[in-house]
Amino acid sequence: MALVEMVMPKMGESIMEGTILSWLKKVGDEIEQDESVLEVATDKVDTEVPSTHAGVLKEILAQEGDVVQVGKAIAIIDTESDESISPSTPTEESIPEEEIVENTVEQTVAQENGNVVVAEAVPSSGRFYSPLVLNIAKEENIPMQELEGIPGSGKEGRVTKKDILAYVKDRSGSLVATPEPNTSNGAGATTVITAAPTQAPAPKVNVSVNANDEIIEMDRMRKMIAERMVDSKRISPHVTSFVEADVTEVVLWRNKVKNEFKTRENDNLTFTPIFIEAVVKAIKDYPMINVSVDGDKIIKRGDINIGMAVALPSGNLIVPVIKNADQLNIVGLTKKVNDLAKRARDNKLVPDELSGGTFTISNVGSFGNVMGTPIIMQPQVGILALGAIAKKPAVIETINGDAIAIRHKMFLSHSYDHRVVDGALGGMFVRRVADYLERFDINRTI
Repeated sequence: MALVEMVMPKMGESIMEGTILSWLKKVGDEIEQDESVLEVATDKVDTEVPSTHAGVLKEILAQEGDVVQVGKAIAIIDTESDESISPSTPTEESIPEEEIVENTVEQTVAQENGNVVVAEAVPSSGRFYSPLVLNIAKEENIPMQELEGIPGSGKEGRVTKKDILAYVKDRSGSLVATPEPNTSNGAGATTVITAAPTQAPAPKVNVSVNANDEIIEMDRMRKMIAERMVDSKRISPHVTSFVEADVTEVVLWRNKVKNEFKTRENDNLTFTPIFIEAVVKAIKDYPMINVSVDGDKIIKRGDINIGMAVALPSGNLIVPVIKNADQLNIVGLTKKVNDLAKRARDNKLVPDELSGGTFTISNVGSFGNVMGTPIIMQPQVGILALGAIAKKPAVIETINGDAIAIRHKMFLSHSYDHRVVDGALGGMFVRRVADYLERFDINRTI
């Protein structure tokens, strides 16, 4: 009998921990290598984790609801081979005390009116804090004494990332030095930093519930979407510009080549990759659309990573990202779009595929909508809604003069962050996207 530890995998550059949502296998079940064993939630996505070895699930070390750090053992697999036990990652209980101290927030000493102001670094209660939680506490100027008072929802009452972020959000006011009564015989008094409220939190809206009403608890993803949408409207002053584009040439070309494309590539050619291609070209013409805001600094992105909103069967929304979209041709974009959309609906995406976006598109036309006013995906500064394509009578210019013809038209709705994108840039960008679609080469080969 050979036992191998299955550990919490690294699921992205910024992902330090995950929450066990559910075990898809139970102790005693046989599992194949790469077969999904459990479902894990991060702050970016819910995803299934495959087994690293084939064998029998011998023991489950992390229960549903537990927050587990990357690299920590979550299960034991009996591989029934001569393999030796994989080196285990130290559990939180086995971490030496000196390592815990090294991972805590560094002691902060400031000078305030001649008094020494200290933010305690070592938890007096002996409570364990992950490096991620401590880093957030340090960035938010939360001293150890204040951190000790945050209720934890993790195992044994530990503070999780979700706990501390919720605390930061609800925490009113800024951190100031509040002197405590001087009980020292020295010249200065040692105090701790406490939070002084400057404004009351926003009041909740009272909603009446009637006898025939049904109360539905939001699932985890819906809560996350709600929070991020509210945050985006709070962070970015949204402005939306609209352009109607004549996409007749695009429609005729796709109708002409889609069967050949399906036969040759074994994939469906949709309009989405064609629209993404036009967006990428327009971003190259107007690179200040491809930026983010960091305080009073503008970060101009070197890569063009296009997010695309995908509606899930649950009714929720997810936005996978096509990295370096400018380096893909129409075939590459089509395969990437179809792959990400399928795996998004099957809950097979990994966190890295949901991060790093620099601009986003949302195809509201797939629901029959002619236009929309989409909300920006932070920290991006722009998002483009693609309306439904409809046949309309339009005036066109011919060699014999103006004429009325039936054309395929659609609305493009560009929402942008007015802090850094003014109406001229936001309007010219969406107009340029429309120009690329209207000038599409109907004789183009695939």
